[in-house]
Amino acid sequence: MKVRSIFLSDVHLGTRDCQAERLLDFLREHEAESLFLIGDIIDFWAMNRGIHWSPAQNTVVQKLLRRARHGEHVCLIPGNHDEALREYHGTLFGDILIRHEHHHVAADGRHYLLIHGDEFDQVTLHHRWVARWGDIAYNGLVRINAWLSWLRRRCNRPGYWSLAGYAKHRVKSAVSFIFDFEKSITHAARERQFDGVICGHIHSATIRDCEGITYINCGDWVDSCTAIVEHFDGRMELIVQH
Repeated sequence: MKVRSIFLSDVHLGTRDCQAERLLDFLREHEAESLFLIGDIIDFWAMNRGIHWSPAQNTVVQKLLRRARHGEHVCLIPGNHDEALREYHGTLFGDILIRHEHHHVAADGRHYLLIHGDEFDQVTLHHRWVARWGDIAYNGLVRINAWLSWLRRRCNRPGYWSLAGYAKHRVKSAVSFIFDFEKSITHAARERQFDGVICGHIHSATIRDCEGITYINCGDWVDSCTAIVEHFDGRMELIVQH
């Protein structure tokens, strides 16, 4: 499928939980004029504890570089897990442009702020040790989920079920955090006179209206395996890679 733009976030290359094979399937199935990588593409936090770099993850990097080299506009907006790249704002790495944020004009004329979103997470900003322990706990849930998925397949239980996603939407404080995050980031987009915002960070993919501002979250590639694509008429679509 050829689309105008692809938006990906939270790939977490360098970790055991990165579902690089499913991302490769998605990239093979979708061509684009522009590809936006909206933060936490490489997980330097996790790599400080131990690096897991599979052949599929290496292929992901090669494929991204190849797409940029062959004329696709590829832009990387660092997140908190790859924040070391923020000091290279405006630099090209193998034809991939590094930017703090990006102003994207869709085909229908709507203006979107592209930003990872950790700037609007009070835990990440002011309690980094809590954020790091939360990251470890989340990775633990994802690994438990892999075993549960295997058991479900052995028991012929259809469909994919996410333990991490279930916990996120059932725990009251987690739900409150997500809504606070959405409210804060859409408020910032409204103040800067954008029509919408496309972000990542909280691993909760959605497209929805938030008091007149289109809030779009790309999701992640460790659990839900989701991406956003822009069609040539400007319509945004959430894709789940099964």
